[in-house]
Amino acid sequence: MTVSRVINNQAGVRAETRRLVEDAIQALSYTPNTAARSLVTSGELRIGVIYSNPSAAFMSEFLTGIYEEASAHGAQLFLLKGEGGAPPSAEAIRNFVAIGLSGAILAPPLGEAARVVDMLHKAGIPLAAVGAHDVAGTSCVRIDDRAAAYEMTMHLIELGHRRLGFVVGNPDQAASAERLAGFYAAVREAGDAEVRLAQGDFSYSSGLAAGEQLLDAPLPPTAVFASNDDMAAAVVSVAHRRQLDVPRMLTVVGFDDSAAAVTLWPPLTTIGQPIRRLAAEALAEVATAGAAPRKAGETGREKILDYVLIKRSSTAPPAETVSAGSAADEAVRPS
Repeated sequence: MTVSRVINNQAGVRAETRRLVEDAIQALSYTPNTAARSLVTSGELRIGVIYSNPSAAFMSEFLTGIYEEASAHGAQLFLLKGEGGAPPSAEAIRNFVAIGLSGAILAPPLGEAARVVDMLHKAGIPLAAVGAHDVAGTSCVRIDDRAAAYEMTMHLIELGHRRLGFVVGNPDQAASAERLAGFYAAVREAGDAEVRLAQGDFSYSSGLAAGEQLLDAPLPPTAVFASNDDMAAAVVSVAHRRQLDVPRMLTVVGFDDSAAAVTLWPPLTTIGQPIRRLAAEALAEVATAGAAPRKAGETGREKILDYVLIKRSSTAPPAETVSAGSAADEAVRPS
């Protein structure tokens, strides 16, 4: 009762006792369990969505899935954005928690941002993270990134490509490492492929830099696999600027099947992950978590959804394998 009065700034507590309680709160880094408090005081679901993803196309699909599922659950949504692709500040997260959230959803890459996850765990808020892998105490909703990247790379190899470029995603995300691992698994299986890597961070601008780096090589790749569609679209832009026909002179493939995949020419061959459904499943996870969130250190639930390889117009066999007639046609085609 005394602690409650101090936390809620009520009268009836001696000054020295109040000081002792406040010292104890500070020493223990205690924060009130606002999720439990909101459930006691109201049956209304208040779901927080925290994001800093630089891909506008990804976030458009993600938020659409969130809104649709929130409507089905009668939940109120509260959004918190990190600026410049970085997580929100500790103060912003504390203020966000203080509104009394029933649960929180983390868009990639924040599901693996340790400070953000730890603060929400300490507040006792049920968490779901989209695209994250094996985050303690958190429900992770994702696809099998490694298997998807393996399948895409095998598709390039089966087309005849042996000089392969790969644009790596955000180094702070497990999904980036998983996609790279799937790529390498296929390369090892082929046995005779040459590989060039370029580092990106899932943003279009990083894809531009990666595309320049790969195509500046003395013997550039005949196919580039970018870890998301935004970076793949950027590589296509670099190719066009260099008057390289895609896919006749350079094959480019992506990952996500976001709006970016079909709003450029040629449309991208890509891995389709159900972004809207991933987001909706994450919201369903926290909406049903109730007043018994998992504790930090406990194993979180993993939900793995299906993906699909979508073949469009950005892929073709490498130019050196085309017929003599096709090669002659290429030689006289205006630049």
